[in-house]
Amino acid sequence: MRASFTVDQANRTLPLVRRIVSDIVKDYWRWQEKVREFETAALLRTVDQPNEDADRFEREAQQLARDIEGYMKEIGELGVQVKGLDSGLVDFPGELNGRPVLLCWQLGEENVQYWHDDDAGFAGRQPLPSYQET
Repeated sequence: MRASFTVDQANRTLPLVRRIVSDIVKDYWRWQEKVREFETAALLRTVDQPNEDADRFEREAQQLARDIEGYMKEIGELGVQVKGLDSGLVDFPGELNGRPVLLCWQLGEENVQYWHDDDAGFAGRQPLPSYQET
């Protein structure tokens, strides 16, 4: 059974979610950089000529990947779905007017202000009724 959040519950969870998602985004970009460094250094590596930099970059990238996996597990245990490692986009399963929706939040936003249908994704984000301008 998937967790279901009200907007208030999602917002109360945000301090912890924000810290974890900040770590995910930071380490995701560090991982991207280490992979690029590894790929560049690995081009210089041969069977006869090992490249210590390539080996180090590979180990560092693998450690960052393990760290990200740990963050993803932690956020998943909260019932929150990470949708963007690069942008810090997450969804909280919830309901709106009695139907299942995803309450949407992105790193940098003050609180949960948007929702979308399960199949709509970020492009289908709509303001929650309490945040719509009149």
